[in-house]
Amino acid sequence: MKRRKTRKIFVGNVSIGGDAPISVQSMTNTKTEDVKSTAEQIKKLEDAGCEIVRVAVPKMEAAEAIEEIKRNIKIPLVADIHFDYRLALTAMEKGADKIRINPGNIGSRERVKKVLRAARERQIPIRIGVNAGSLEKELIQKYDGVTAEALVESALTHLEICEEEGFYNIVVSIKASDVPLMIEANRLFSEKTDYPLHLGVTEAGSPRVGILRSAVGVGTLLAEGIGDTIRISLTGDPVQEINAGYEILKSLHLRQHGLTIISCPTCGRLQTNLIPILEEVERRLIGINKSLTIALMGCEVNGPGEAREADIGIACGKSSAVLFKKGRVIRKIKEEEIVQTLVQEVENWRK
Repeated sequence: MKRRKTRKIFVGNVSIGGDAPISVQSMTNTKTEDVKSTAEQIKKLEDAGCEIVRVAVPKMEAAEAIEEIKRNIKIPLVADIHFDYRLALTAMEKGADKIRINPGNIGSRERVKKVLRAARERQIPIRIGVNAGSLEKELIQKYDGVTAEALVESALTHLEICEEEGFYNIVVSIKASDVPLMIEANRLFSEKTDYPLHLGVTEAGSPRVGILRSAVGVGTLLAEGIGDTIRISLTGDPVQEINAGYEILKSLHLRQHGLTIISCPTCGRLQTNLIPILEEVERRLIGINKSLTIALMGCEVNGPGEAREADIGIACGKSSAVLFKKGRVIRKIKEEEIVQTLVQEVENWRK
């Protein structure tokens, strides 16, 4: 697929837009001023592959904590600011690599200028975040509701504020919990500017439904070449957001990160107890960050072909299975040996 051409910006040492890989982000759910808990959660996100992390900055204690948090993490940190422009100034002073603001809710034009001036001096990018839940009342009235056109106009208005001050180091996000609305708004915006886009379905819900809704919304746009960085917003452990984000990117061949496990849906032809085998394989392989495709197939119809296409594959038969590696039959194994065999093959894999 052909990606939309966007300008490139840098968040710390991570690039967004242009020819940069689509980056995966998350946000902590700790109290930011609790430095120990926040840093510990960020380290878990780093281990999962998070490339940019955002923290909430609702008060001055949170902004001031950024300095110490930065000492304990490796990835760029984004400060999420609303209403009080002084929080943005302090966050930048303390080392934030990027600021997320809505220029329309931090006060007068003079206050916006102060934030933009400080960001320009420190070469810190700003994410303009437009959200369907906080759209300006005048735009809701103008468009008779929250529409894609209203969301895009809000984003363009905020961009104009920045551009009038000579500030262009910007990423834009236009989010909604309504998936078709989010898709339409980002499509429309992508036709009007070349600013890089941060994609996400906001308030997507629990992992059970949120991952599905995000895959539809974010995945649709990515498949059309739209989007430069993503966050899969879920109610729960933010590490799940990283795993989901990479799975979406991997499904579109946009990133390679960690294991890809494919398995058959099972049917009446199955002669092996495949479901608990798959569950145990996934459990045993959590945390292994090798770019491998593993196939676990249950019968002779599609199993051998799919297994041969994988780096490591298992095609099951009656109480037994055949192990494949790169399309070549290695050996026949017993059903009770499948899990341990796969785990060992992955752990010993060398390209």
